[in-house]
Amino acid sequence: MSEPSDFSRDISVIANIDAVPLILTMVKHVTGMRFAAVARVTETKWVACAVDDSIDFGLVPGGELVLETTICHEIRQHRQPVIFTHASQHPVYSTHHTPHTYHLESYVSIPITRTNGDFFGTLCAIDQSPAQFDEDAVCKTLTLFAQLIALQLDVQEELLNKDNALLDAAEAGGLREQFIAVLGHDLRSPLSAIRMSADLLEAKLTGVRERGLTSAIRQSSQRMGALIEDVLDFSRGKLGGGIPIKLALHDDLDAVFAAVISEVIAGNPGVRIRHTISISPGIFCDAGRMGQLLSNLLGNAVTHGSALHPIEVTATMQENFIVLSVANQGTCIPETLLPRLFEPFTRSADGGRGEGLGLGLYIASQIVKGHKGTLTVSSTPEAGTCFVATFPGALEWRPDDSQALDD
Repeated sequence: MSEPSDFSRDISVIANIDAVPLILTMVKHVTGMRFAAVARVTETKWVACAVDDSIDFGLVPGGELVLETTICHEIRQHRQPVIFTHASQHPVYSTHHTPHTYHLESYVSIPITRTNGDFFGTLCAIDQSPAQFDEDAVCKTLTLFAQLIALQLDVQEELLNKDNALLDAAEAGGLREQFIAVLGHDLRSPLSAIRMSADLLEAKLTGVRERGLTSAIRQSSQRMGALIEDVLDFSRGKLGGGIPIKLALHDDLDAVFAAVISEVIAGNPGVRIRHTISISPGIFCDAGRMGQLLSNLLGNAVTHGSALHPIEVTATMQENFIVLSVANQGTCIPETLLPRLFEPFTRSADGGRGEGLGLGLYIASQIVKGHKGTLTVSSTPEAGTCFVATFPGALEWRPDDSQALDD
C-alpha cells in the first residue's frame, strides 16, 4: 500500500471526531501522565494528529518525530501495546533508546487498528516522571479508547467516501443505501460494548469531574446509537418496503409525549421546554413511533433553536384529529430549503456538526405518513419555526392496512 504524501487528511479526520479531546483527557487521568496523543504511524513517518500536552513536550497536530526514535515504530510491526511505569528500573526499557532520547520514565502506547486490519497509528501517553497505575487495567481501558477511535475513523472514511461518490449522480442512490445498511448493522455491537465499558468505568471513579467525563462518553455513545437507529429506519424504508408502523389502541399517549420531553430535558440541561398536552384515551396509533416523532422534532428544535427562548410543544385533539406542534425561536429555515426539508440527507445550509445525517425530519414525515396524517412546517424571523403534525386519532382498521402502511 502506497504511503500518503502528506497527513493533512488524517489530521483533519481525527480533528472531526468529537470524542478525541475527551479521550485524551481520560488517558491522562487514568495513567497520571501529563502528555497524551493520537499519532499516525506509517512505514516512514510518525505524525501527531491530536495532542493534550501539560509538559511542554513541543508537539502540536502535524508535528513529527523521527520514526526510528519511537517505540511506535516497533508497535507498528508487532501490533501489541507497550506499557512501563519506570523506565530506568525496567529490565528492557532501561537500555532502550527511546526513553533515553526523550528522557521518559513512564510510557503507554496502544495500537489503533482499523476494522479491515490496517494499522493507523497509536494512542499514547508519556511523562518524564515515573507513574503509578495498574498496568493491566490501564491497558484494557486505553484499548477500549483506541477501538473507539478506530470505529470513528471507519465512520468518517465511509462518510467521506460516500460524499465523494455522491458527486456522481448516477451512483448516488446505490452507494448511499449500501452505506446505510452496513453502517447500521455493523456498528451496533461495538457501540454496545462502549456503553457498557463507560458504565463500568463510571462506577469505579469517585471524583465528580471524572464521573462527568465518563458520563459524557456514555451520552455520546447514546447519541451515536440514535443516529444508527435513524439510518436503520431509513434503510428499512428504502430497502425493505417502508418504516414499520404497528397500530394498536392506546390510552396513555399523554404519558408517552411527557416521557420524551423529560428525556430531552435531561439530555440537554440548558434547554427549556414549555408544553401543553391533552390527548383523549383510545388513540389508534404506534405509540413508540409517536414518541420517536416528537423526539425527532424536539431534536431539531434543540439544535437550531435559541437558548434565550423556550421550545413550545402542544399536543391536543381537534375534533377526531391529533395536532402535535413543536415551535422554536432561532435559525430561520431558508425558503429554498423548505420544499425539500423532509427529504433524506437534507440539512441546513450552515452544515453544523451537531446536525447528524439529516434523517430525523425525513423519518418524522414517514411516521406521520404511516399514520395517514400530514406534517407541515413554517419558518419566519418574526414567528420562528413551527412543525405541525396532524393525523386521525381513530384510524379505521382493515386487515390489509399493515401492508398499506409499508408502501
